Amino acid sequence: MNQKILTSVIALSLLATVPAWGQTKVIKRNAPVKNSKPSTANRWNHAFEFSEGLAVVGPSTYKRGFVDRTGKVVIPCKWHDLESFSEGLALAWDDNRDKCGFIDKTGALVIPFKWSYAESFSEGLAMVKDDKGKCGYIDKSGALVIPCKWDRPKTEWRLVWGASSFHEGLARVGGEEGYGYIDKTGKEVIPCKYYTAWDFSEGLAHVQKGGHGFIDKTGTVVIPTKWEDAGWFKEGLAPVMDNNDKWGYVDKTGNLVISCKWKKARPFSEGLACVEDDNGKEGFIDKTGTLVIPCKWWRAGSFSDGLAQVSDGDQGYIDKTGTLVIPCKWGGSTSFSEGLAWVMDKGNYKYILINKQGKIVK
Repeated sequence: MNQKILTSVIALSLLATVPAWGQTKVIKRNAPVKNSKPSTANRWNHAFEFSEGLAVVGPSTYKRGFVDRTGKVVIPCKWHDLESFSEGLALAWDDNRDKCGFIDKTGALVIPFKWSYAESFSEGLAMVKDDKGKCGYIDKSGALVIPCKWDRPKTEWRLVWGASSFHEGLARVGGEEGYGYIDKTGKEVIPCKYYTAWDFSEGLAHVQKGGHGFIDKTGTVVIPTKWEDAGWFKEGLAPVMDNNDKWGYVDKTGNLVISCKWKKARPFSEGLACVEDDNGKEGFIDKTGTLVIPCKWWRAGSFSDGLAQVSDGDQGYIDKTGTLVIPCKWGGSTSFSEGLAWVMDKGNYKYILINKQGKIVK
């Protein structure tokens, strides 16, 4: 699975669906109805972050397509399900969601529906799962270049697949006794011996064998498996949890450079990391461990495009000074990507596209 910060979309429950006073519109019988077609900027029940200039949207759970950065539909909402574009192709599911394949940016199905599961392309290859539950890899022509032979270890209890996407030249795969890593020829270069393992990031991978630690690409343990939990490296630091269930950060030598004092901690993004204090409120620290944005938010997301999602019940965005630059008035939101974000109108539960000034993209 792609490593992503724990919540790119902060989901909230809305307490009421009653329209605000004065919003009811009376239409006289036989009177012409103007602008009866809903605006493309305000009609999506589902909307996801932009990637490669396009974003997945849908009027329903099982009908999805793509819009460009102006909000124009460029691939019709006819697909049962879609993932974002990656390396020019997007994962798509058939009408029964039984099989998946890939479409290009014209909306053409270029890799047929034949796989029971797949992940997006990464480093020229995509992980696929066959009807027997075994995982392998295809190239962009759809050719199976690494045979489907990998599966979850017999000790695995989580609902995860037997392999993941390539990152930094290696992919996590499952064997009989645990997880290891293969290269792009399919050769097992790090033995399948870890209870759990995650993708490589900045030259190191988080693994678990007893405790949690990190290995390099030779399989050498460079940060001992002594932590109760860990995240992944980003911007030179990784979150780790001690035996008191408190989180801090280590550098790539394993030195604890930010002490374990936070209830939760996320990887760094754009120089800041979201942390949660003992009161359950979230804020941001810098790489010295200094709290630079106070823990006052019910929930917060990581910084992206210079802004971060925050919630005080409703959702908005702050800049790196902690200033609320887009007011908390939305029922849902995504992180900014490519200068745009989706926010949910609480009045009709539809997603609207906004720019970094908070203006609706028509």
